[in-house]
Amino acid sequence: MIYLIFVLCGVETCLLFRNKKLMGSMKEERKTTGWAARDPSGHLSPYTFTLRNTGAEDVLIKVICCGVCHTDLHQIKNDLGMSNYPMVPGHEVVGEVVEVGSDVSKFNVGDIVGVGLLVGCCNSCRPCEADVEQYCNKKIWTYNDVYTDGKPTQGGFSDSMVVHQKFVVKIPEGMSPEQAAPLLCAGVTVYSPLSHFGLKQSGLKGGIVGLGGVGHMGVLIAKAMGHHVTVISSSDKKREEAMDVLGADEYLVSSNTARIQEVVDSFDYIIDTVPVHHPLDEYLSLLKLDGKLILMGVINTPLQFISPLLMGGRKTITGTFIGSMKETEEVLEFCKEKDVKSAIEIVKMDYVNTAVERLAKNDVRYRFVVDVAGSKLEYE
Repeated sequence: MIYLIFVLCGVETCLLFRNKKLMGSMKEERKTTGWAARDPSGHLSPYTFTLRNTGAEDVLIKVICCGVCHTDLHQIKNDLGMSNYPMVPGHEVVGEVVEVGSDVSKFNVGDIVGVGLLVGCCNSCRPCEADVEQYCNKKIWTYNDVYTDGKPTQGGFSDSMVVHQKFVVKIPEGMSPEQAAPLLCAGVTVYSPLSHFGLKQSGLKGGIVGLGGVGHMGVLIAKAMGHHVTVISSSDKKREEAMDVLGADEYLVSSNTARIQEVVDSFDYIIDTVPVHHPLDEYLSLLKLDGKLILMGVINTPLQFISPLLMGGRKTITGTFIGSMKETEEVLEFCKEKDVKSAIEIVKMDYVNTAVERLAKNDVRYRFVVDVAGSKLEYE
């Protein structure tokens, strides 16, 4: 009887010891708070959710600030018919590294880093092998997607994020987090085509159609490359801002037919950021031989143009999608070197719904940046 009790106690002790080891090896799930949309109204409010554990190649980031992009507006309102709720938006994220996985080699605790529109890819397809992972068919969006572990991805309108080191970039020393944020989407979106199509050299003549978040970065970056930059708009109301604030060389109103005729066949490229249906003929006529019309606006209806305008000058209509991680690093360094600073309006999280409403009306010059770290994310 005594022996049996000893054996049973020994088994129990072993089980308890084993369970303690298992419990000790399991990290507690972290909770964090963000501001999420629950339905297509797009209204954002506090939402507490679980972060995945920091894996071997993951970085835990404490969010400092996050830019507000038109894509955020489309996603929270389900404009593209693919939204999943609750959804925490935000993909121009700057934060501080507070924990790194055992195999992380690029970052250390305390680094100021950025996260853009993507947090995952397949790593084996042709785009991934060519370091243009933004064209991977299995890419994982920073929010409104599902990560490899099955957890929904949530964006930068939150206190913390866990991101694979491949999709994290260092913010150059001396660059403020608020200035870095818009470069992680808007900035790299215009830098990528200029780089890829060999349009970085000085002396080129470029046009920017649409002076919103992406368009204003186009003016700033093209000017920093030494280009002669013309803003092309449907009205005269942004002339002073384009030329006196952003430094554009010329301002062209598209309805001014006489002026349009004066500059036909003179542009090396035109970056078209307008996200609504519009004719392309006018812009094609402005391009010189081998000129490129680069489409940046997301438009879900067919575009139209007269083919002789394309054929007669061996012109190209093309488009690119955000930028690679390599290009994101490049644009950050470029803007630091050239002292390129975007026009931003810094707001607290409790203002974010008003900011989104203003963004829908194009009432921002030119990028909202949410001060996440300085905001109270939870209601009383």
